Amino acid sequence: MLTGQLQWKERALNKLSDLAGIVGHTPLMKLDHPHINLYCKLEFLNITGSIKVRPALYALCEAVKRGQITEHTVVIESSSGNFAIALATICKMIGTKFIAVIDPNISATSEKFLKQIAYDVVKVTDRDETGGYLLNRIHMVQQLQNKISDSYWTNQYGNPDCYRAYYYGLGEELVSSLDKIDYAFIGVGSGGTVTGLSKILKEKLEGIKIVGVDTLGSVIFDQAPRKRHIPGIGSSIKPSILREASIDEVIFVSEVDAVTSCNLMFECHGLFVGGSTGSVYHAIQQYFDSIDIGSQPNVVFLCADGGTAYLDTVYNSEWFEWLHAMENATTVLS
Repeated sequence: MLTGQLQWKERALNKLSDLAGIVGHTPLMKLDHPHINLYCKLEFLNITGSIKVRPALYALCEAVKRGQITEHTVVIESSSGNFAIALATICKMIGTKFIAVIDPNISATSEKFLKQIAYDVVKVTDRDETGGYLLNRIHMVQQLQNKISDSYWTNQYGNPDCYRAYYYGLGEELVSSLDKIDYAFIGVGSGGTVTGLSKILKEKLEGIKIVGVDTLGSVIFDQAPRKRHIPGIGSSIKPSILREASIDEVIFVSEVDAVTSCNLMFECHGLFVGGSTGSVYHAIQQYFDSIDIGSQPNVVFLCADGGTAYLDTVYNSEWFEWLHAMENATTVLS
């Protein structure tokens, strides 16, 4: 039995190593802008279509090395879509089971894909006390762990491996791509991206400013909670992983502005992006319209995923009208 486990571990680590060779090193594209040198890292060109393959691969690899994941382990994660898709894909490659815990905000496309590739998909439909679903998703993860004797929660909200993936991967790529970066605008959700990038960028690049971008209704930076509808940014909890982050400033963006900016990116730059990227792009425009910057700074941000999963929402005019009405109603009530 022990020999079989060691053989599986060796095979799994070999496959993960091969996969590491094709993850990352995504293009850094310069976008036209009148006031700044604006660069966008095209993370949607990663295998599985998003930035989330980086922490998924790193976290799974480290857990296999430590013996926390074997061929009999069931990997479990709460996700709004991209992280679950990355985990499901990699778990399929190494021959272990994966259960995705999702909620109604996930795109129909992502949900269908997960039902095809994951061992199981559990959908939480009741909102928690914050008006979101995350607390109930995490509770469901814990229930599943209690039922399954050999399980592993990758825990993107608190697992240091999830920020180390960005520190050692994406962060090093950014540092080597440009001689100087003055600003990095980073969307904040589960917290791994901004934590890993802020640590390495602050260490390597003197004077860089890290601007976190959050969505209205997220509780990460002590806003009052409210219903949110675009996955991938914001949170109903304060992720513990953020304790390691170094953020200079935070900008809050409405979901209506995020959608408008997604469409603007497509019209102006030909980039078909997801909702979190629209939020960050809007924050950049807002920020540099309101301050005196002097000479043109170098500014970087991330295209975390593509727009295909958002065809029924962000790129649907009827859904946008509904979202606008919801946001107006929330503003009136508050």
